Amino acid sequence: MTWYPQSYVENLPMSNMNMRPDNSAGYPGRSYRFYTGETVYSFGDGISYTQFHHRLIRAPGFVSLRLDASHPCRSSKCLSVDATGTYCGKTVEVQLKVRNAGIREGSNTVFLFMTPPAVHRSPVKHLVTFEKVVLGRTEKSVVRFELDVCKDLSVVDETGKRKIALGEHVLHVGSLKYFLYITI
Repeated sequence: MTWYPQSYVENLPMSNMNMRPDNSAGYPGRSYRFYTGETVYSFGDGISYTQFHHRLIRAPGFVSLRLDASHPCRSSKCLSVDATGTYCGKTVEVQLKVRNAGIREGSNTVFLFMTPPAVHRSPVKHLVTFEKVVLGRTEKSVVRFELDVCKDLSVVDETGKRKIALGEHVLHVGSLKYFLYITI
């Protein structure tokens, strides 16, 4: 849950439940997915009696989508493609090493967020998947995420259709950021 500062609550009607921001009305949006202002606690923040460090072990730098010869994006510049086609079902594996750097046992929920390219009024970031690990002091573990390109790396456009945005996607785990490029 996102905890907003008092100024957010005082200046916006709580009856407005629109998620996406509306700059013309001065509405900043709602939820961690669209709100970019100051927060007391952001979605995914947690408190622990120990510290965890995350390190990327393996992830691809590029994902190339194979389009049919007749696809319109083969002859013109496209910002996204439909999340339907022969490339659906293609997966990407991301592996992370999680290390308990503290002196106590603790649990860590490893949240994998994604920031897509800025097309279709896409969210600032969204949660793709997560896994909880329990580690003793100084213990390490490998977390593997299997991401489906059409399901996990897509956004919903203005008409409600799921699209795969082409370009730079940023994957986040805590302060760790990784860049993944989707091309055709």
